[in-house]
Amino acid sequence: MTRLPRRTALAGLLLAPAACSLLPAGGAPPKLYSLTPAGDFPPGARVTWQLLVEPPVSPGALDTERIALRRSPISIDYFADAAWVDRAPSMLQSLLVQSFENSGRISAVARESLSLRADYILLVEMRHFEADYGAGDPPTVHVQLGAKLIRMPERSIAAQQLAEGKALAAANQIPAIIEAFNDAFHQAARQMVEWTLSAAHR
Repeated sequence: MTRLPRRTALAGLLLAPAACSLLPAGGAPPKLYSLTPAGDFPPGARVTWQLLVEPPVSPGALDTERIALRRSPISIDYFADAAWVDRAPSMLQSLLVQSFENSGRISAVARESLSLRADYILLVEMRHFEADYGAGDPPTVHVQLGAKLIRMPERSIAAQQLAEGKALAAANQIPAIIEAFNDAFHQAARQMVEWTLSAAHR
């Protein structure tokens, strides 16, 4: 089981302050975690246009491999001995592309870095991507993604939307918290995919 840090022995809080290193006291590297793309999409009409997904824009506190937690609306901390396999925005970009592919309803979708001649570009903003302890222990993971669908080549905004997911962790332990991240991301990603596939027809 992954060991979580204690702020004080008396309180036994399973959290780490933002100023602390990702490395636990013994010097061992943090255990790495990833999420899975969304799947199990309802059937729908297949679209013929092509989509590029740009790297999500994020505040500096989320633009990191560290796994964020929140105790209050004005603070961001990190778990001490766990990390994402990549910076969170890069990880989410890949997961969103795979989620679109899993829908089976789009002819071509790729990361912004690839030379795909796109009909639309999806601009994503990471607004929340953290385990929230504000309502108690275990935390509720909150994922909130803003999106703008850009029509090419005129680069006009075709539509914009907010996708959101929340999931209560089964326990205040890293594996359970990562599962809650996965559940919350799947909720938001399904909303994002289904909205994008319908919004481009407007």
